[in-house]
Amino acid sequence: MEAASPIAPRSGNGFIERVANRLLRMIGWRVVGTVPQVPKFVAIVAPHTSNWELPIGLVCGFASGFLRMWPYGFMMKNTVFRWPIGGLMSRIGGLPVDRSQPHEVVPQMVGVINQHDRFLLAITPEGTRKRTTHWKSGFYHIAHAAGVPIVPIYFDYAKRECGVGRAVYPTGDIAGDLDIFRRFFSPVTPKRPEKVGEIRFRETEPLSGRAQEGAI
Repeated sequence: MEAASPIAPRSGNGFIERVANRLLRMIGWRVVGTVPQVPKFVAIVAPHTSNWELPIGLVCGFASGFLRMWPYGFMMKNTVFRWPIGGLMSRIGGLPVDRSQPHEVVPQMVGVINQHDRFLLAITPEGTRKRTTHWKSGFYHIAHAAGVPIVPIYFDYAKRECGVGRAVYPTGDIAGDLDIFRRFFSPVTPKRPEKVGEIRFRETEPLSGRAQEGAI
């Protein structure tokens, strides 16, 4: 992975952005990489080994201006959207999905993307904080079906930085596309290295227009 340039914080005029910039300085993190020059994309955040990724991601996202430049959402289990925190999850961008109906998730998320002129859909491809033997392929199917690129994002706890990679359009060559992500994420130090999942998909069938079993 090439050395990434810092993404300058954006102060903005909003209260949230000002607070995020202060918090970013307080926790000693920075955002590096390249701002995507596309109106819509699927952001994959990996490795996902800690609950800290969500608050740190929101701080980095608002401080860097990403979450001002793009309306955003991130997929969460629909069981989370219950009282007393359901309303909060929706307000911070949560999109409820029913994991018992995985074949419905791809068209649901493609529909969400298509409703916007600009949109950032954030997904953790491991799908859990536990160690996994494979990534869930839903993000790939969503990006392919919606015709939008995939932007990889990491949280490196050794460097205390959030890194944003270049936009990658899914080509249908799954093995080749996953190699790009392996190279991007391989130098990253996660919060809990023992929980890092393997960057591969479980299914071996050709790319289709819908999610396959275990994709979400």
